[in-house]
Amino acid sequence: MVAAIELRTVPPDAIAALLPALAELRIAVFREFPYLYEGDATYERAYLRRYAEADGAVLVGAFAGERLVGASTGVPLSAEPDEVTAPFRDGTDGWFYFGESVLLPEHRGHGVGVGFFAAREAHARALGFPRTCFCRVIRPDDHPRRPADYAPLDDFWRRRGYAPLPGHRASMTWQDLDESVGSAKMMEFWGRTLP
Repeated sequence: MVAAIELRTVPPDAIAALLPALAELRIAVFREFPYLYEGDATYERAYLRRYAEADGAVLVGAFAGERLVGASTGVPLSAEPDEVTAPFRDGTDGWFYFGESVLLPEHRGHGVGVGFFAAREAHARALGFPRTCFCRVIRPDDHPRRPADYAPLDDFWRRRGYAPLPGHRASMTWQDLDESVGSAKMMEFWGRTLP
């Protein structure tokens, strides 16, 4: 039996303490297709630090008791590195960026993803951001590691009101499971104006 999940928006002064657990979750969940991330603890520490340091950052935790089994993050887009902000040629003003949403497989399919979006949107709205966005990796349909039963999350995102942002693509580098060094991956941005 799977434990009940409680979603909690983590107070800013408590985010840093959860970053090691979030790093473990990211490495575990992002090994799955389509990310196929080899995982690097040193990179994770540097990458996740922004959520403890940036003004306006949010971490929504999915807890089974006191165990973090999932998390979703966000930060004003202006706090992201150039590789993320570059596609926004008209500027980052008004955009709140959703980082990862990671959840252990046994807890999926019970509305946690919907809760992650609702909590991050509420946070962005409370800070006065009218628009939210995120990005996803683009993998070819014939990728050799694509599972036969893989279903992209496009329909889920569209039901939340998101759509691809025309002309908003970026390249990000990480090491795939079958690579000895990192390689560039094309990323596509999705966004919406909040109601």
